Parts: sequence; structure tokens; C-alpha cells
Amino acid sequence: MLNPSRYRILAIGKTRKAWIQNGLNLYIKRLPGLTITELKDSDLKKEAQSIRSSIKTNELLIILTEEGESLTSLGFANRLKSLGSSRLLFVIGSANGLDSEIKAMANWSISLSPLTFPHEIARLLLIEQLYRAKNICEGGSYHRN
Repeated sequence: MLNPSRYRILAIGKTRKAWIQNGLNLYIKRLPGLTITELKDSDLKKEAQSIRSSIKTNELLIILTEEGESLTSLGFANRLKSLGSSRLLFVIGSANGLDSEIKAMANWSISLSPLTFPHEIARLLLIEQLYRAKNICEGGSYHRN
């Protein structure tokens, strides 16, 4: 079973749109223990420094990038399940992306879609997929094949 209290989302910039924040709040309630931390947006080097200082030594670094691995929802759920009790840190960069140093540090790089989304929406998509993955692993009815 997936344990959201072992997951953190680190995002550059603020969530400014109320409807996105409402969606995030809905899934945060469904995923007790999951936290989202927002870091100030800046230039890539300063953002990389903020990200590096936020990574805990026992966390696997998972970044969201255009170049990342593309998965189905079932594939994502199975991959998370295979990581077992690992602590996971999902990082969503700013509109400028992520510094190459952070990309090189990543344990796993994923892409939510070949389409480009505002970074606020990427947060909502990620948290929804985390909820969906948890539901898939628990045999719930949220995900339909």
C-alpha cells in the first residue's frame, strides 16, 4: 500500500489561482500526511540551491520534466509500489524548468504529459495522480480501466 506521509512535493513559486488551490486542498485531504512546500522563484542557480537544501538525506529525488519517463496511471502506481517504504521528494521546477545539477541528482525523472502546462496545474496533476495511484494499489473504484 502507498503511504502518502512518506511523500513530499517541492514546488517553485506560489499557487495563485484559487481554483487550483481548491483542487490541491481536496487531494491533500484525501492523502493525509502529504505535504507541499513552495519555494520562492528566482534564477535557476538560486532555485537549485533552495532545492538542494530542502532534500533530506533519506529521500529519493523525483523530478518532473518534459524529458522524463512517460507512464500510464497504472505504470505510475506500480512504480511507486515498487519503491516500497522509500521516502519520496517530488520536485516541480519553475517556468524556467530545473537546473542541470538538479536533473543530474534525480533518482527518477517523470513527465506528466508531452503537453506543456503551467506549473500550478502540474502540481494539481501530480497530486491527483498520487491519489489515483494509492487508489489503484488499494483496489479502490476511483480509477477505471
